[in-house]
Amino acid sequence: MTDNYDDIINLPHHVSKTHPQMTMYQRAAQFAPFAALVGHDAMIAETARLTDDEVEMEDEAVGELNRKMSYLNVRLQDHPVVAITYFIHDKSKAGGEYKSNVGTVRKIDEYESTLTMSDGSVIPFSSILDIDSEVFNDMEFF
Repeated sequence: MTDNYDDIINLPHHVSKTHPQMTMYQRAAQFAPFAALVGHDAMIAETARLTDDEVEMEDEAVGELNRKMSYLNVRLQDHPVVAITYFIHDKSKAGGEYKSNVGTVRKIDEYESTLTMSDGSVIPFSSILDIDSEVFNDMEFF
């Protein structure tokens, strides 16, 4: 089969007189992938992003959380440091994610059923999974 190309196999590479030779970077750009569908990569990334399901708390855990909230409301003027674990619903998919916020509680609004942290974040009571603080180690709490 190589006999068919014997007449051209040893010819020198053609160099254009009118067009300058491309750099390696320019030649590589010709073979770079391109996105024919705008937003397709973002949609794939969004689909691959995982969300958690919200845990439904048992009555006993809700009762303990309510006791902690009541005690925290009494001790609010002491500005205790608390760690609150809460659920944030995802805006575009079913489910969401659990976050933790460590800081002091600025306000407990029983009418709006929200807790406001010192950093300004507002957490609905219904989203709170757990509250932890050294203030709960007091004997008065139990």
